[in-house]
Amino acid sequence: MVFSMDEYSLKGKIALVTGAVYGIGFALAEGFASAGATIVFNDRTQEGVDKGLLAYEEAGIAAYGYVCDVTDEEGIQKMVKQIEEEVGLVDILVNNAGIIKRIPMLEMSAADFRQVIDVDLNAPFIVSKAVIPGMIKNGGGKIINICSMMSELGRETVSAYAAAKGGLKMLTKNIASEYGKYNIQCNGIGPGYIATPQTAPLREKKADGSRHPFDQFIISKTPAERWGEASDLQGPAVFLASKASDFVNGHILYVDGGILAYIGKQPE
Repeated sequence: MVFSMDEYSLKGKIALVTGAVYGIGFALAEGFASAGATIVFNDRTQEGVDKGLLAYEEAGIAAYGYVCDVTDEEGIQKMVKQIEEEVGLVDILVNNAGIIKRIPMLEMSAADFRQVIDVDLNAPFIVSKAVIPGMIKNGGGKIINICSMMSELGRETVSAYAAAKGGLKMLTKNIASEYGKYNIQCNGIGPGYIATPQTAPLREKKADGSRHPFDQFIISKTPAERWGEASDLQGPAVFLASKASDFVNGHILYVDGGILAYIGKQPE
């Protein structure tokens, strides 16, 4: 079989990206739409869905938005059924919705810890479980879990997040193991430090032209010597969502500018 660039096409595919109102999720949805996919997303509130629909409209993308909490198993089952009736069977799922609470472990309550685990680990299980039957019926599908460098590394104040993302890495491998025989590929993307409006204050130059200490830290740890852009994730996501990755399963693709491969600069 001769390779064709058509294998990267998502034309005719329906992609559900959770929490894709803005940020990384929105960027991934934009990438999918440019490759031909129909975009479906959710948010916990009608206000969030309306904001997302407006953003997609301004980007020239026709999208479908649904109000649903990803941690609500019954609600997710109803939402997926509604998507199947109104749009079609989900071909591509991106478990993007997530939260982080930066609290030192000894100061973190068990309730806060559970909430992070619920959103970042239990929810991908719940949403994947809801779409897999349709994928089996459809002859295959793609699930992409948004993991993290914290799927591999620890860091101060993110015990719950790292535990959840480490678990998500293993959930990814297990979904691949259980459902690969149905032509379902489940892989993960682990973003590096991505430039977003939320991190803009950390990247602003000081009055004397020097970098913020955290900005210096990230640049020094990244061989690419820059923050990532949300657009840097689009190509890898389209690959993992397309026919081109049909024999890639249970893999975590770290899009981090080389951070995980690098020990860091020697102090001067």
